[in-house]
Amino acid sequence: MTATSPQGRTEMLGPDGAPVRVLVVDDEQALSELLSMTLRYEGWEVRSAPDGEGALRVAREFRPDAVVLDVVLPDMDGTAVLGRLRRERPEVPVLFLTARDAIEDRIAGLTAGGDDYVTKPFALEEVVARLRGLIRRAGAAPAARSASLLAVGDLTLNEDSHEVCRGGQSIHLTATEFELLRYLMRNPRRVLSKAQILDRVWSYDFGGQANVVELYVSYLRKKIDAGRPPMIHTRRGAGYLIKPGEQPTG
Repeated sequence: MTATSPQGRTEMLGPDGAPVRVLVVDDEQALSELLSMTLRYEGWEVRSAPDGEGALRVAREFRPDAVVLDVVLPDMDGTAVLGRLRRERPEVPVLFLTARDAIEDRIAGLTAGGDDYVTKPFALEEVVARLRGLIRRAGAAPAARSASLLAVGDLTLNEDSHEVCRGGQSIHLTATEFELLRYLMRNPRRVLSKAQILDRVWSYDFGGQANVVELYVSYLRKKIDAGRPPMIHTRRGAGYLIKPGEQPTG
């Protein structure tokens, strides 16, 4: 959902029609204030916290539409904060801030459940762009159309309500998992390469590291295929596809 501000900017609104709410978690006060000021200029409502415990308290009260989370905090690791946050708000998208440039550290944050990351030092415009993408994928800016239901076999995905079910059983997905599944389900029985998936789901070049696709495909398999006929398949050297699960014969 969007609106036009008095300054002529197009503003993003939350699903309730209110300004988008963002929680900024960083113990560097100057950086936290700069980020908060930038996001408020976008017309968003912003709260901040200097540590993990404070972040969890604010999140319970504020119920943010997105979280900007530093990996290194004074009282606990950012991934630990994310784990506790996900238990209470599994759907909220999280953008990690990290001073670590090693690809292993970036993948570690995504493996822990983060939806995206930026490496310090960063451009403020990049943070805003990444947040906009995450919030759209999480459903804060739904398309103005009637409910759109995708179905492959006994798996259904509602593009408006973000509800996913298989065999009538509800499945909880993160914003990035949902976007990956939606892309697969919009292209049933079609092999999609890692490059295509990176471009469509992450919308930028992930440093040439296609490992993140493998990680998120494995996450989806654990949630979609666990204990059921598999639907997500690998075509070695080509990519991935989704098709109705087939019951074993004989």
